[in-house]
Amino acid sequence: MNTTFDYSVVDTIIAANGNSPRAIISILQDIQEHYNYLPREVFPYIAEKLGISEAKAYSVATFYENFSLEPKGKYVIRICDGTACHVRRSIPILEKLRSELGLSEDKKTTDDMNFTVETVSCLGACGLAPVITVNDKVYAAMTPEKAVELINNLKEEIDRA
Repeated sequence: MNTTFDYSVVDTIIAANGNSPRAIISILQDIQEHYNYLPREVFPYIAEKLGISEAKAYSVATFYENFSLEPKGKYVIRICDGTACHVRRSIPILEKLRSELGLSEDKKTTDDMNFTVETVSCLGACGLAPVITVNDKVYAAMTPEKAVELINNLKEEIDRA
């Protein structure tokens, strides 16, 4: 195990959820909420604490699309590419966001860890298409221009902090 990783946060999360194997999803959710992703160091640790195999813990994390094994930015932007959003031109929004932030299909997070851009199959807001979310806040009827304005506002927010 990595001795530089602070396991006290994980211990607190396990204590709050209980150390039963049935609590694995809740524990992983809370760990991800704290770190904004699931650090690889947690898998052998929680496996030992829950009395399950490391493979079992890892398989739960990789089965559910909501879990991420890669660090994400402060602002996680999800662009819907479901049918309604796609037809209403979500791809130009995605392309504009990637261009503005220096990202690509392979590089999803900015070097400064401020922004992550992802596509999702559906955000469940088809009547508001095209839709993006920023940290789960919905922005409806998006355009590439509105997306750039939103990014600039978020950058100003970062600068003020």
